[in-house]
Amino acid sequence: MSFINIEIKARTEKTAQIRQYLLNRGAEFRGIDGQTDTYFNVPNGRLKLREGNIENNLIWYQRSNQAGPKQSDFILTPVPDAASLKQTLTNALGIKVTVVKKREIYFIGNVKFHLDELDGLGNFVEVEASNKTEDLPVEKLQEQCEYYRKAFEIKDEDLLQYSYSDMLLNKS
Repeated sequence: MSFINIEIKARTEKTAQIRQYLLNRGAEFRGIDGQTDTYFNVPNGRLKLREGNIENNLIWYQRSNQAGPKQSDFILTPVPDAASLKQTLTNALGIKVTVVKKREIYFIGNVKFHLDELDGLGNFVEVEASNKTEDLPVEKLQEQCEYYRKAFEIKDEDLLQYSYSDMLLNKS
C-alpha cells in the first residue's frame, strides 16, 4: 500500500529546544535509533534499506528536490531479515550511497519528528506529516508541516532541498 508524506528537513542548532517543545506537548518518544540507510541503484524513484534498532524497512519513494515542504509518495515494507535482503539487493542493483545517522524519533498524532545527527553533515530536524495512520488530505498534511515549521522557528535558508544521500554524494 502506498502513502503520502508532506515533509520538511532543515539544518538546526536548536535540537534541545525542539526536543523540549515536543516533550512539553506530550509527544510520544519512540527512542534513539542508530540507523544505516543503504540506497540502491534503481531506474526511478529511490530505494533504501533502513537498518536500525527501532526501524527496519525497505522503502521506495519518489520526491522532488525542492526547499520547503515537499510531497513524498512512498511504499514501506517491514524487513525481518535486513542482512539477507541487503546482500540480495546489493548483488542485483549495486549500492549508490550509504547514510549513517543517529536519530531521535517522536510522534504527535500522525506527525513524525526526527532529530538527526550525521557525521560530517551536522544536525537536522525533519517533520513528516503522513496519511499512513489516518486518511487526511494533502492540504491538511501541508498545514501540519507549516505549523511545526513556525513552531520550531525554521528559517527559509535552513530548509534543505536535497536528501542526506544527495548531500553525501555531492560531498564526495
